[in-house]
Amino acid sequence: MIQKSELIINGDGSAFHIHIRPDQLADMVLLVGDPGRVGMVSAFFDSIEAEGQSREFRFATGTYKGCRMTCVSHGIGTDNIDIVMTELDALANIDFATRELKPEHRRLTLIRMGTCGAIQPDIPLGSPILSQVSIGFDCLMRWYADIDKINLQDYEDDFLRFMDWDAAGLPHPYFVKASQKLIDLLAEWTVPGMTISAPGFYGPQGRVIRLPLAMPDMLEKLEKWRFDGRRITNFEMESSALAGLAAHLGHDAITVCCAIANRYAGESNTDYKPAVERMVKSVLDTLAQLT
Repeated sequence: MIQKSELIINGDGSAFHIHIRPDQLADMVLLVGDPGRVGMVSAFFDSIEAEGQSREFRFATGTYKGCRMTCVSHGIGTDNIDIVMTELDALANIDFATRELKPEHRRLTLIRMGTCGAIQPDIPLGSPILSQVSIGFDCLMRWYADIDKINLQDYEDDFLRFMDWDAAGLPHPYFVKASQKLIDLLAEWTVPGMTISAPGFYGPQGRVIRLPLAMPDMLEKLEKWRFDGRRITNFEMESSALAGLAAHLGHDAITVCCAIANRYAGESNTDYKPAVERMVKSVLDTLAQLT
């Protein structure tokens, strides 16, 4: 039995942070960073059966073309993904009445829809980039056992050598592949990506405002590195933890992000809402085909 101090359940039977009850969680889960984006996603739903919010964690469960879905906001960073992913899995696979593991595993399908900065010159603003492999600069997954079961060690070894990573004194990243099922599902209309999840928006993504960087030439090196036919395509802040935790917990997960900046070209687009809406609609239509 899981102790009350380890899995906190609210008085209404909902998970402590995200305030969702087990009966309110669909098998299809759409994840967004901005709480305001939950309303944008749920506006496409044909009906809404439940919704709520606590802090940055907002949710709405409804149906789209006959497919039941839950949209949840997670805020910024892999630390928040640790909270949201753990509580979503608990809702699916822990009996909240007995605090014991359910006898049959429930597998969730999770798609994170976000925004990102591209780092390759040929990726136009507005492109939907699919995080087929995520690179965790955040180190979250190293707090859990058996990272060797999810980490692409050959990617890590080559990356560390090419980047001369240890000379900068930086913690080692990890490399996680997304669900192959979801890669195949979304590949047709997305740009294939290898995505860096950074533990910050400025220094960890190579931005210089007032503080100098430990690796001043990081962006140039990232743009040039190639391995196993892949290249690094973009920066964001959550995909590595989502892919890693989902792989450990037995769920299908992937991230698709709309490029709202291109770091190589020094360009950005603050009027990106229409492009994000198109991406969301494409995800919803693709998922609806599964029902």
